Amino acid sequence: MARTGSRIVLIGGSTVGGLTTEKALRFTARLIGEMGGLPEVFAGPEIDLPMYVPENPERTPMARRIVDALRDCDGIVIASPGYHGTLSGMIKNVLDYAEDLAKDPSPYFHGRVVGLIGAARTARDLGTVLMSLRSVVHALRGWPTPLGVAIDAKTPAFDADGNCLIPALAEQLRLLAEQVMEFAGKRALLERAFTPVHDADFLAWE
Repeated sequence: MARTGSRIVLIGGSTVGGLTTEKALRFTARLIGEMGGLPEVFAGPEIDLPMYVPENPERTPMARRIVDALRDCDGIVIASPGYHGTLSGMIKNVLDYAEDLAKDPSPYFHGRVVGLIGAARTARDLGTVLMSLRSVVHALRGWPTPLGVAIDAKTPAFDADGNCLIPALAEQLRLLAEQVMEFAGKRALLERAFTPVHDADFLAWE
């Protein structure tokens, strides 16, 4: 059963605002809100952050907001366009900022569910963007949902108001939101069952 009040951070989009990936992310945020969750969206050009440099402690206000939101959330949704066989550089750079969570009591995405959405114009990129996102989430110790949603960007999927035009896609995004909310509600049980590891050998940048 989904837990109401779960804080869900949604990250995605591209350097051009309002495209398929961002609309899918915002549609999912709306569904999460309707399910009683507390969605917080970071999307589009606003998350085109400076390149992550682990040796440089300076952070832009947006970078600090994203890191703080990830630190306090119960679940995450990531939506990326597929570029050249993988996720976009912008989204990967945002996820690199999760290194700032490395020494937290719950490091990286430990104990957090992560829903994944990919959009691309070719069948190859549709598959590889979701696989790439799963690999990154596993490296960050997150728990990808069983369902990942792949969207054919060649076909208009959302109208100007962000409503989904494809019933089958709307149902997939609803199921994704439902899985995120359900797993987020079990986070407290996972926190008690597993002790986070802080061995330096696991730190991504060392």
